[in-house]
Amino acid sequence: MSEIKTHYGKQEIGTWGETEAEKYFTKLGLKLIQKNYRTRFGEIDLIMQDGDEYVFVEVKTRTTPSFGFPEEAVNDEKIDHLTEAAEKYLETHPEIEEWRMDVLAIIGKPGMTNPQIEWYKNVE
Repeated sequence: MSEIKTHYGKQEIGTWGETEAEKYFTKLGLKLIQKNYRTRFGEIDLIMQDGDEYVFVEVKTRTTPSFGFPEEAVNDEKIDHLTEAAEKYLETHPEIEEWRMDVLAIIGKPGMTNPQIEWYKNVE
């Protein structure tokens, strides 16, 4: 008989959250452009396309809100780093005219079928 896993590492939870975020966005008709775009300024979890607009997404996942909601972890400093990373991406993609920064907050854990998801648009 297999054991039910109850503890997950931060990276495992983060990877699961990013996968859930991708599924969430694609169900809503957004197109995945790139995952985990890394720069010296930081990483952008997902780059999605919403019509003509590119969306740079920070995904924050928590297993419970006991120590705060996921979106509370995206402070001004984090947004500054995300903006710098987005600007770096845009330097190499001059064809992009419209873009925004979003946060997708997820409460849940691997194996969960209906995580709680909140989408915050234009967080800049």
